[in-house]
Amino acid sequence: MSRLYLIMENGMIFEGESFGAEGEVTGEMVFTTGMTGYLETLTDKSYYGQIVLQTFPLIGNYGIIPEDFESLNVGPLAYIVKTPCQDPSNFRSEGTLGTFLREKGIVGLYGIDTRALTKIIREHGVMNGRIASTLPDKSVLDEIKSYRIKNAVKSVSCSKASFHKADEFRKARHTVALLDFGLKENIKRELLRRGCDVWVLPYDTNPAVMSALNVDGIVLSNGPGDPAENTDIIENLRALLKKGIPIFGICLGHQLLALANGFKTCKLTYGHRGANQPVKDLFSGRVFISSQNHGYAVTNESIDPHIAGLWFVNVNDGTCEGLWYKHVPAFSIQFHPEACGGPRDTAFLFDMFIDSMGGKMHAA
Repeated sequence: MSRLYLIMENGMIFEGESFGAEGEVTGEMVFTTGMTGYLETLTDKSYYGQIVLQTFPLIGNYGIIPEDFESLNVGPLAYIVKTPCQDPSNFRSEGTLGTFLREKGIVGLYGIDTRALTKIIREHGVMNGRIASTLPDKSVLDEIKSYRIKNAVKSVSCSKASFHKADEFRKARHTVALLDFGLKENIKRELLRRGCDVWVLPYDTNPAVMSALNVDGIVLSNGPGDPAENTDIIENLRALLKKGIPIFGICLGHQLLALANGFKTCKLTYGHRGANQPVKDLFSGRVFISSQNHGYAVTNESIDPHIAGLWFVNVNDGTCEGLWYKHVPAFSIQFHPEACGGPRDTAFLFDMFIDSMGGKMHAA
């Protein structure tokens, strides 16, 4: 293991050890509070362009389980933990976290004070950082500050359409178009389990092409980056809204749908990332615990009440977590109802989407 330094754009430096691939990397520093689900975090493409810090101190204790991956790729640029487990214990494990990172070419850093770093991000907001083997000079700090995530959705979306048949034990009653903005695989699995044939489509699929598929509904996936930068996608969504096809937006899909309706988004101070985010259903008053991974939110004051109703809000900070559209068959949520490894409190939203297409086929 070799010595590494985490250099923050504000000049703070943390010294630790390498446990992944060799190399130097610059990215946006974010933290996630999940106690489990590190495999899903590592393979979540919504972390494109970011260095992920795990706040839970021991990571890797159940090893590497490919069946639990959310994509074939690693999402983050680099990965930081307090203590990586070198001897995982799980009958499904196929290796260690360190070996996985080296195989995927991902820089890993451990042994720093992750609690102190988390507090810094919470107090000062998301900032850029660089993991390097040497200490910086002033010019390096300028480079770190200037880093920006670019072409995020384009970089992570699939390049061509693919078709997936419904669960073999269910007769398909619906065909769904799933727009891939950085898709988590479990969104697709939840649709297949509910008897949907699924077209996974590239981010920039033309609305006319989608119409030719005769789909019964459209799901807008999660993904990385600043939603407002995706002007072409937003225009496509405006065209899709006019067709009257049921639409279900998740995470980035939620933000893009809001922008297509004239609402606005903003960057949060440090975002919501973890599996313990409480969201309140304003219709029932019930609070659900949700999994989240986002740095942007739809601004509450921009929501036109004639177009959409505020459905869910984050209990911690009051930000928008869900919208119900009044004149088109569409709804969207900021959190992840398909979450693995959980919580699964809001999986019923997939059933609501099925209902919106005219069916009552719920998952077993």
